[in-house]
Amino acid sequence: MIEYLLNVLKGALMGAANVIPGVSGGTMALLTGIFEKLIHAIKSFDLTAIKLACSFKFKELFEHIDIKFLSAIGIGVIASILTVARILEYLFEHQALYVWAFFFGLILASVYFVGKKITRKSGAVFLLFALGTAIAVGIAFLEPASQNDSLPYLLLCGAVAMCSMILPGLSGSFVLLLMGNYELVMIDAVNTFNLSVIIPMGIGSVLGLAIFARLLSWVFKKYHDQTIALLTGFIFGSLAILSPWKEAIIKTFQDGEEIKEKVTGYTYAFPEFTDPGTWVAFGIMLAGMIIIAVVEITAGKKADD
Repeated sequence: MIEYLLNVLKGALMGAANVIPGVSGGTMALLTGIFEKLIHAIKSFDLTAIKLACSFKFKELFEHIDIKFLSAIGIGVIASILTVARILEYLFEHQALYVWAFFFGLILASVYFVGKKITRKSGAVFLLFALGTAIAVGIAFLEPASQNDSLPYLLLCGAVAMCSMILPGLSGSFVLLLMGNYELVMIDAVNTFNLSVIIPMGIGSVLGLAIFARLLSWVFKKYHDQTIALLTGFIFGSLAILSPWKEAIIKTFQDGEEIKEKVTGYTYAFPEFTDPGTWVAFGIMLAGMIIIAVVEITAGKKADD
């Protein structure tokens, strides 16, 4: 029971991370030690699982797909998304600097602890780290698309965003932002429980995840250190998105009788050291780093026991 509750908590951390543009639930899975187990469990939804389900052998099916583990993670993710989405809507409106500072600290510390999982350093490892960093930074400066609620596009958004959610360093929420549907999905649809958006997103997510998990599992097993290096680069490069000291570039456009706004990018600045709020932000950033350090050190001790 304790292990189940711990997995619910880990799922909640993944869900909370995925609500923030620029933060990856996959990073939290990697840090809390469930990433490979999660990928393996997702990959188990295969022909064997279908045969067991069709034969009504549910006990064998649940063992095959590790339903106990997946249900705990799923409960944590869903509960976190439904609650955190409302809290963040308020915080981003009133305390955006401090929210960005906290998650900047989380991800900065994550770079170190995820990088530690590389067992052998090599030229290829360093090259892939640099490549991952460059890709993530490049994504940070892409211009978001316009909002689109058509069925095919929602299916595509679900597939791409879900794959990004489990990939450390690439945020599913930020991918949704780039695809133009972050507000539609993560704020409007979640808060109003709009099934015409949620259902297509869910279908796309399941299909995309089923395919991507198999590819990621194979790459992770065959090229472990190189994969970790690339993922660490993704995480490091994502810091460009999370910088607390930035101003959103907002475009206003007409949609019928309504005037809407969307963020098309950011302008970055250095922190104002004469502003007391800057030092509060640094303190919150440090708190985020300490939280990750405590989680990682605690997990390491449990692994040694």
